[in-house]
Amino acid sequence: MNVQQSMMTEALRRWRIIPVIVIEEPKDAVQLATALLAGGIPIAEITLRTPSALESLRRITQEQPEMFAGVGTVLNVRQAEQARKAGAHFVISPGLNRAVVDYCLEHDVPVYPGVATASEIEAAMESGLNLLKLWPIATLGGIPYMELLAGPFGGVEFNPSGGLTGATFEGYLALKNVVACGGSWMAPADWIAGKQFDRISAAVRDTVTRAAKLVPPKKRPSEAKPAVREKARAR
Repeated sequence: MNVQQSMMTEALRRWRIIPVIVIEEPKDAVQLATALLAGGIPIAEITLRTPSALESLRRITQEQPEMFAGVGTVLNVRQAEQARKAGAHFVISPGLNRAVVDYCLEHDVPVYPGVATASEIEAAMESGLNLLKLWPIATLGGIPYMELLAGPFGGVEFNPSGGLTGATFEGYLALKNVVACGGSWMAPADWIAGKQFDRISAAVRDTVTRAAKLVPPKKRPSEAKPAVREKARAR
C-alpha cells in the first residue's frame, strides 16, 4: 500500500497530533476515546506497554469507530498481526524492523516505523516509506537535528516523538518536514488511571487550538523507492 497517500496519513496531516496512550484498564478505554474526541482529536496511539493494550484497542475500535485508533511500541510481526486483528488503523514502532514493515504493507496497514539515523531513514525509503517516526527526538537533538535532516532528505517527513511536551510541540509543528507530533502530555497514564477525563479533554482542546494556528505542511515530493519484497524475502 502507499502509506503516504493513505487515509490515516491524511488524518495525521489534518490533526497533526498523535496522543500517545498508556492504559492499564480496558474499562477506561472507551471513556478515554470519548475524552479525546470531545477535545477535538480522533487519533490515539495505544502503546503495547501494558497487558491490556490490545483489549483497550479492541474496545475503542468497536465502540468508537470514528476514532483512528492504532498501536505503538510494536516490536515484532506477531504484535503487528495481533494489532491488525484487534482493528488497528495504524502501526507505529520505536525502531525500523523490516519484517514488521513488510507485514504491514502486505496487509494494507499504515505503518510508521521509528528511525534515529540517516542510515535508518535510507533503509525505510528502500521499503517505499517516506513518513517516519523520529524517536526519541529530544535525545537525538531536537529541532536543530530535524532541520539538518531536511537537507539530504528533502522528500522525507517525520512524526517526531519522545520527550515532546505541551511547551515544546509547537516548535516542531512549525518545521516543514513535520507532519504530526506524538506525545503523552494530553493524556498521561496517571490522568487515565485517575479517570480525569474532563482534564484530558481540556488538554486536548488546548493542544488542538494551538496546533490549528500553525500552517499545515504541504505534501512533499516522494523520493522513496518502491519496496522490492522479493529481495526482502530472499534475505
